[in-house]
Amino acid sequence: MKLVIVGATGAVGSEIMSILAERSSFDGVDVTPVASARSAGRKLPYRDGNLEVVALDDGVFDGADLALFDVPDEVSREWAPRAVARGATVIDNSAAWRMDDDVPLVVPEVNPHDAQNVPKGIIASPNCTMLALVLPVAALHRRFILARLIVSSYQAASGAGKGGVDELWDQIETVAKEPDLVSRGLAREVLEGRETFGHPLAMNVIPQIGSPRDNGYTSEELKVGEETRKVLGAIGLPVTATCVRVPTMVGHGVSIHAEFHQPVSADEARSVLAESPGVEVVDDPANDVYPTPQIAAGRDPCFVGRIRQDLEDPNALELFAVADNLRKGAALNTVQIAELLLQA
Repeated sequence: MKLVIVGATGAVGSEIMSILAERSSFDGVDVTPVASARSAGRKLPYRDGNLEVVALDDGVFDGADLALFDVPDEVSREWAPRAVARGATVIDNSAAWRMDDDVPLVVPEVNPHDAQNVPKGIIASPNCTMLALVLPVAALHRRFILARLIVSSYQAASGAGKGGVDELWDQIETVAKEPDLVSRGLAREVLEGRETFGHPLAMNVIPQIGSPRDNGYTSEELKVGEETRKVLGAIGLPVTATCVRVPTMVGHGVSIHAEFHQPVSADEARSVLAESPGVEVVDDPANDVYPTPQIAAGRDPCFVGRIRQDLEDPNALELFAVADNLRKGAALNTVQIAELLLQA
């Protein structure tokens, strides 16, 4: 078995390498890290040794069974079909293929059966925000049948890549030197280097992620709805999202209002969620126990808490969920899809 990781030197690619090294299902698998020509020859740690990075070209896919992609959309559009042509099945973490009708969008805890039908030889892994949402709501949907979702996200800087993390750190350091800049309203004037975000992120929140669309929503907000419907197989499900960037480094949170076709209590929801794969219930607000990005960072589950019945609607629940956007939101889900294929 040969597995190729395209984009192995990036934040998510490095996390994929780390997860592969942890999991016994990949014992004996020949792993080849691939990146751009400028990274060729670089050594990456893997298990008890190092693997040398190979430059991306058609030949790296010769003999490959699986190719895990974490690259920009345009790179995936060009190279995923080329990998398939060389005989590899591609698992892609970009947005390039997610809404293609001939490409399954897979969350292994939710719709593993969709990975069995791969017409184009490509399987897509969903948006990291949507993953924090879909794991708990899928479990509840199976039992109570969703009628509508209203979601607000709280997305970490790392969702915008290394540039987002570096920009936030630089701004935090600037504010730390002169903390009264914020209270005097001067931070917005002095926090420069806003190449990733449209406004300073330190000590701030930014209620826009993705590019604006004519209907007033952003590409990220529409993506959350489209991908949720596809993974759940609920084509007509109404989903409304507001996506907000917050000054945390890792861990996307989602505040969820979920309406169902039948009454559901908070206790019933907790019972269902406690038995759901990939979900961990953290719900004791009286003792300050609930999901936070720090709880989720570096860990596999989607953490769910603040579970309560809507005060006005017995068919509706409110809950808060958090997942590590680099791990479960990207790398782990990609690896889990690969495990599905290994087991087939």
